[in-house]
Amino acid sequence: MSFLRAKGIVVFSGGSAANNLVDVFRSVSDTRRCALSYVIPISDNGGSSSELIRVFGGPGRLLRLIPNDDDDDHETAAMKAFFNHRLPADSSQARLEWLEIVESRHSSWTDISSQKKELIRSFLNLVNLEVVKRARPSSVFNFSSASIGNLFLTGARLFSGSLESAIYLLSAICHIPSHVAVLPAINTNFTHHISCLLTNGATITGQNSISHPSEPTALSADARWSRESEEVEAHDSIEDANLPGSLPTLRKGYINFSKAAEEDLPARIERLWYINPYGQEIRPPVNLKVREALESASAVVYSIGSLYTSIVPNLILRGVGEAIARTPSIRHKVLILNSTIDRETGPSSEPFTATDFVAAIARAGQESRGMFGVPDPSVYRSYVTNIVYLEGPETPYVNKVELSQLGIETLKCYGRKLNEGGKVLRYDEKALEQALEAIIGRKDGRTDRSRRNTMEG
Repeated sequence: MSFLRAKGIVVFSGGSAANNLVDVFRSVSDTRRCALSYVIPISDNGGSSSELIRVFGGPGRLLRLIPNDDDDDHETAAMKAFFNHRLPADSSQARLEWLEIVESRHSSWTDISSQKKELIRSFLNLVNLEVVKRARPSSVFNFSSASIGNLFLTGARLFSGSLESAIYLLSAICHIPSHVAVLPAINTNFTHHISCLLTNGATITGQNSISHPSEPTALSADARWSRESEEVEAHDSIEDANLPGSLPTLRKGYINFSKAAEEDLPARIERLWYINPYGQEIRPPVNLKVREALESASAVVYSIGSLYTSIVPNLILRGVGEAIARTPSIRHKVLILNSTIDRETGPSSEPFTATDFVAAIARAGQESRGMFGVPDPSVYRSYVTNIVYLEGPETPYVNKVELSQLGIETLKCYGRKLNEGGKVLRYDEKALEQALEAIIGRKDGRTDRSRRNTMEG
């Protein structure tokens, strides 16, 4: 089928939670026979990505878009498992397993053809060579919990000098459909980081520190400054990809962290921005291909995930807000509301409502256009026209009357309980697919609002 003439769908994604919805977006795209573009942030400095950034600089990320319907093809299934494989948490065991992989002795190569194996191995061996070349007594790469997909992307990026080219190569090898594009929000080989301001005046630097529990959030400003001064001197003796004098929190390897039992932030997040290695605010432009995708789209979807570290970093880039707000063909701007309140949308004493989510997205879009400060609610609909949500004890409150007065339509979707104890709701994929089709409409002009068991308008 041809996807060339249909207006596309742009999904702002990035969080691991959104990986579970890949089949939903692809199915809606296939039904409408249109292009599908995923925009992913490049400011992640947690997990194995933080070690790649520390040693090599630049982003490394694998989006799980390898098609599930090719699982009857053993090679495609094997490559999907291979690229999603993580090395052991123990650094010594991780290093040994890594050597087995690059030396072609690991069992994960089974069912991958020799020509593809040698192509993939060439980029992994390039990473291995660079690891050895950059090793210093003060700085040795830690393979603990490293993602093979991230390591492959890093090798392909080092070879080609382009993150976009690395993603294109991965897409070609893994048979990701040609009408599906994965677009880094910024096309860069350099590291980009973020900071946020809380309503109590405190500033938190780095994606990992914002999103996950960290000691600096509980320290006073004086204590934090004293600690950072000491850490700057200590880190300047380490030779890695960071410039001397860079902020210490941006130079650490946050390989091991937990999303469980997260501590509340001391206050709500007010705004977020990009910084250079020394902590100064910068306003980078969006990847030109992202802007082109938006300008040829009929719908924008803000997927589930961390609001301020997965979605907002895409929206504040120069060019994004203008494209979303002013492109005539974008008729639907759909927010899929998170099913729970997390650290970024708390504290628990003052959790975000659906309207707060919309306000944060609108503020990011306005700041992308150079309009700073709290936006007037009259502009909210320029960035969000529809909200899909779940209803339950832990879900954000949805004031349908208030949102309707703002010109924003709401659609309740029924989910399924997945966690032990049945307290946290998750979107049912079929129900969410029907909800999106009801909002966006099918290519043949039909909508489906008849499934009352899966959604309620």
